Amino acid sequence: MSTLTRGTYGAIFATPGTKAFSAAGLLGRMTLSMMGIGVVTMISRLTGRYGLAGAVSATMALSLAVIGPQISRLVDRHGQRRVLRPALAVCAVAVTGLLVSAHRGWPDWTLFVFAALTGCVPSVGSMVRARWAAIHRDAPQSLHAAYAFEAILDELCFVVGPILSIGLSTAWFPEAGPLLAFGFLVVGVLWLTAQRATEPVPHPREQLGGGSALASPGLRVLMATFVAGGAIFGAVDVVTVAFAEEQGHKAAASLVLATYALGSCLSGAVFGMLRLRGPAPRRWLVGVGALAVSMIPLQLIGNLPWLAVALFVSGLAIAPTMVTTMALIERHVPRARLTEGMTWISTGLAVGVALGSSSAGRVVDGAGARAGYAVAAGAGGLMLVIAFLGYRRLASAEQRGGEVADGRASHREAPVEHRERLPE
Repeated sequence: MSTLTRGTYGAIFATPGTKAFSAAGLLGRMTLSMMGIGVVTMISRLTGRYGLAGAVSATMALSLAVIGPQISRLVDRHGQRRVLRPALAVCAVAVTGLLVSAHRGWPDWTLFVFAALTGCVPSVGSMVRARWAAIHRDAPQSLHAAYAFEAILDELCFVVGPILSIGLSTAWFPEAGPLLAFGFLVVGVLWLTAQRATEPVPHPREQLGGGSALASPGLRVLMATFVAGGAIFGAVDVVTVAFAEEQGHKAAASLVLATYALGSCLSGAVFGMLRLRGPAPRRWLVGVGALAVSMIPLQLIGNLPWLAVALFVSGLAIAPTMVTTMALIERHVPRARLTEGMTWISTGLAVGVALGSSSAGRVVDGAGARAGYAVAAGAGGLMLVIAFLGYRRLASAEQRGGEVADGRASHREAPVEHRERLPE
């Protein structure tokens, strides 16, 4: 059950500085929507090998999965400015090396070496959501709206980003898309870290204690589910580019993928205005189920217009599911580890994108583009199975009422479960 509230989005920006850090986060997150698909387009144009393109993109995603949570853990301990700027410098070296090696036709292994270093890219979305959580921690409806607003911005990135990345790499020069993606990251991170007033207070090692946010069983369920979810997204990206090329309109792939993000953006906008009732785990399971089932029609698509329609409908399930996921993270992870906890979800998605894009690339090379959508369908089925198996663990925290993750909770070695704040 839910009711519609008015004026929700305007109210979340009453605190000074919120518009600035949200805008900086928007720029910084453009990289996520542009870099992977830009690298796929770049390498496929330069070499004609989708398998290699998918494998390099997968390496980048796996690197982010391994390194990203460690950076976020350092952020929780030392603060955003002190950690993100050095990480950005390392990422600059990696991206530069990747583009140069692709442009000059260096051996394939050089692409993988530099791709493996790109995991130092900061998780800008997690940093921005941590700021919202610090500001609205005592106002659940405002935090729900803030998380939903950030989900909308995420999807706007995926509406605009692929169009820019694929369009520039096909119409200008192959490296143009990834190059612009990194430019957005530089501007976004530097602007965000320059805003000290809204930066969350770091928690020293003594407060964080030992272990990791991933010690929470609930967080592990969420992460495992979104490994499969990431495989859906990775497969859809690679196969859609290949399918558009088979149809003779490769540049149109960006427009088709934009409809996928547009569906999520619209549903997220409505979802953020709802005052929700009922258990969050149940909403989450429904969202996962809808996303999984929406992969079935893709097996029957024969042209780009119908593919765009199918992806738009599928996208309607994404933002509400992600918003609810962030609500569940706040129940299962202490506040002192919130940035790390959010980043683990991004990690799960990154691992899934790696698996999905690599698998789909091989299927496309061997059996054609339409066959590649079977990878997305299989990932959807796996996602639903994992969600069903882990649902009871998530629901148990709801039934117990949870615990408040205040400053005292951060001293415990194992993350605690606490009351719902806001769906993200």
